[in-house]
Amino acid sequence: MTDLKNLALTASAVLLAVLILATLVRAVIGPRFTDRVIAVNMINTMAVAIIAILSVRLKQDFLVDVALVYALLSFLTVVVMTRLVLVRHWRKCRKTEPTDAKKEAAEHAE
Repeated sequence: MTDLKNLALTASAVLLAVLILATLVRAVIGPRFTDRVIAVNMINTMAVAIIAILSVRLKQDFLVDVALVYALLSFLTVVVMTRLVLVRHWRKCRKTEPTDAKKEAAEHAE
């Protein structure tokens, strides 16, 4: 039974590693910045899953703590990246806003 369990854990870790590579391709190719953020988030989530699988496979409890800390760092990374996207969007909106106001003011002056 333990051989079957070890085989299943190893197979799932290998499958997740292959999926990480596929997601990495998406992160590089992704046409928009948000696609890249989501791909990086998925890579981090799968890495946490691999660490948890290794914890069970190697019977090392401390790896669960490592996975939890990595998950927290991953969450903070996504929050910071999302904040950067929002700030960039707000700045873009502010740049277009004054020109629209100037056009309206010019139209009302005529």
